[in-house]
Amino acid sequence: MSSPAPKSPEQSEKTKKYDRQLRLWGDHGQTALEASQVCLINATALGTEILKSLVLPGIGGFTIVDGKKIIEEDVGSNFFLEAESIGKSRSAVALRLLLELNPDVHGDSVDEDVDQVLLNNPDFFNNFHVVIGTALSERTLITLSEKLWECGIPLIVCRSYGFLGYMRIQVAEHTVVESHPDNQNPDLRLDQPFQGLREHVDSIQLSSLELKEHAHIPYVVILLKVLDKWKAEKGLSLPKNRMEKEEFKDIIRQNLLVDEHGNVEAEENFEEAIKAVNSCIQPTTIPSSIREILDDDACVNLTSKSKPFWIMAKAIRDFVENEGKGHLPLRGSVPDMTAKTDYYVALQQVYYEHAARDTDVVYRRVQQLLHQLNQTADTISESDVKQFCKFAACLHVMRGSKIADEYHPKSTNNMLIAQELENPDSMMVYYVMLRGVDRFYSEYNLYPGEFEVEPDIVKLKSCISKLLNEWGCGMLAKDDYVHEICRYGGSELHSVSSFMGGCVAQEVIKFITHQYKPINNTFIYDAMTSNTVTYNF
Repeated sequence: MSSPAPKSPEQSEKTKKYDRQLRLWGDHGQTALEASQVCLINATALGTEILKSLVLPGIGGFTIVDGKKIIEEDVGSNFFLEAESIGKSRSAVALRLLLELNPDVHGDSVDEDVDQVLLNNPDFFNNFHVVIGTALSERTLITLSEKLWECGIPLIVCRSYGFLGYMRIQVAEHTVVESHPDNQNPDLRLDQPFQGLREHVDSIQLSSLELKEHAHIPYVVILLKVLDKWKAEKGLSLPKNRMEKEEFKDIIRQNLLVDEHGNVEAEENFEEAIKAVNSCIQPTTIPSSIREILDDDACVNLTSKSKPFWIMAKAIRDFVENEGKGHLPLRGSVPDMTAKTDYYVALQQVYYEHAARDTDVVYRRVQQLLHQLNQTADTISESDVKQFCKFAACLHVMRGSKIADEYHPKSTNNMLIAQELENPDSMMVYYVMLRGVDRFYSEYNLYPGEFEVEPDIVKLKSCISKLLNEWGCGMLAKDDYVHEICRYGGSELHSVSSFMGGCVAQEVIKFITHQYKPINNTFIYDAMTSNTVTYNF
């Protein structure tokens, strides 16, 4: 009878509560989330759905800016507004019900239109990590866009309009430390083994091991030993093409033990080594995307205002050019594999110790740079540097464009719009429709079809024609989309708002945690066909 498995350490109430999301962005991501402040402009159905998906995972706090009173249409589409609250402040009622979802979250409401806030308190938005705007007019959007671009605060403008969902992200620069790539090869350095790894592998003699030991050697050891043999026999650095890799795999198979009857023993660790040839027997290089970051002007030429990301990137660059001998700091992690615990832990320790030495070199360089830039030593912690070095091969920098520029008659986006509209099935037509709705609202102070459908079809066509003419685009191939937009009458459908709310909240969390790559920069959702598309304006 097997002995019972050891009990796992007791989880704190907080860990139990946020267990699933901690698996996505870790303790440090959760800490960043809990320290963040988000502003929502207008508690529409979409707006409250976004906040719901931020309150539940434990955002630090949020503020709702909305000067409107609750009307009957709000109650019909917004789950966070009550029928008995008609006539009351929409921001206050939404705030109360949203806070019931999570007692760890703090919230506030401002019962004023965003235009009044911008006029009376221009610095109001400066203390938020992200600002989200829903149902914004053209004039308000342009003013807000200019303001937040100047402050360097990410702005996410979104809309739920009938069966359409829309999101536009504005950020001058956003840096990502943990981009979480779907497929990333392990960082084992088998082509250029460091001293600790070489000594560890040389200490293990495969030929002298019995089967029970032979079958539990980590495949990293097997690969490096076979690679040594390959180099000695072939005079080549690494197997490159398919034929050479098959020959390399045959050498691995030759190391399998044979029983007294001449039968080859089935050894799972050797099978793993064969499967790992394509991913692990590769030259250690710096990805081109990371090289671009290290060569970026913001990295090469630091200033007293440089952000921690670029200071650490500069330290990495210096490491590559000196101690790293052309390589990034070692990641320090070893993939799971079939191996005896003692062997696996010993191998893990070899990689961990070398990665720790690399990190220490980078950290000392970071401290030197902070001193040179007259920034305090605690600006960047040792744990920050450790995290940065661990994920140095998957850093990401996103530089976006200003939303206000899209509304300029000579916008550089016009060519992209014209090219997309040449395809009659392109979802760019929905962007055109929503811009037409904005223009319609600016002229008539209501949404097309809000009171009358047929007369507004003609007006909306006129608005869209003017826009297309300004952009230098031809007319739309058919009017079906205009008729459909007018049928929506500016309404929000809860199912569309719910879907878009989750999408927008996800992007907000990416900005706050600096993990995962955000959308760059326009996202459109067609609920009729369940299709989505992104455009980079």
